[in-house]
Amino acid sequence: MKNRTNSLLQAVTLLGAAAFLAGCDDSTGPLDPIGPGDTETFEWSGQLAPGGTVEIKNLNGNVRILPGVGNEVRVAAVKRGRDDDPSSVRIDVVETAGRVTVCAVYPDVPGLPANQCLPGALNGQLSSRHNDVTVKFDVHVPADAEFVGGTINGDVRADGVSCDVFARTVSGDIDVSTAGLAEGSTTFGDVTASIGGAGWGRNLEFTAINGNVSVRIPGNAGAEVWGATLSGSITTDFPLSITGGPHGRQMVGTLGNGGPSLRLSTNAGDIALRSN
Repeated sequence: MKNRTNSLLQAVTLLGAAAFLAGCDDSTGPLDPIGPGDTETFEWSGQLAPGGTVEIKNLNGNVRILPGVGNEVRVAAVKRGRDDDPSSVRIDVVETAGRVTVCAVYPDVPGLPANQCLPGALNGQLSSRHNDVTVKFDVHVPADAEFVGGTINGDVRADGVSCDVFARTVSGDIDVSTAGLAEGSTTFGDVTASIGGAGWGRNLEFTAINGNVSVRIPGNAGAEVWGATLSGSITTDFPLSITGGPHGRQMVGTLGNGGPSLRLSTNAGDIALRSN
């Protein structure tokens, strides 16, 4: 039982991290430095086709998702460096049909392919090795759009938005409250999410390796639920089956008339599934 649970959790959490890290190298700069340092700002705005996607690819710094107005996407970034020059990091914007991709592009790393901003989590090359510049993004996303992406070293937060939010980080927290749908994954941090959509057209997944996972969903949601933790507790407001012992606990069951899957997992942390 222990080996089976462990392999399931590793598959869930590592797949999420691998999807975001593909094409990205490690980031060793500090998170959002406080104190003296040079800063530089960046602003961009543009129109997005209805139902489009806003993608942020950051490496070192927080990302905050805010409500948009109409079909306009607005991006503001603050770059800060202690030893490295903020101007050494450029912000690239790539517009394709129905999609806006914004990347923090650091100087190229010797021995690696040139850094390149391309749409899609598996496309492009981004690395920031030994560069201490942090980039903090504020992005305003239209209500009928979706946000995808996030950062490597930092938090991803969204509060009071209506768009769908599919957020990723490696070292940091995910904290999302939206009237739409959401997903969140992190390696070192907590995942906290509240979603307002009850009719899901896709599977949803919330994962951590070292952290808690807490999700709120509408009480009338329909889904097939699976949750697992190796060394934590599981609590829920819904009539779901919770089993396990010292080597892990699992939660399974059907909400309403069933539907897409809802998966919550962590290796070292607690899981909570609550009703809005």
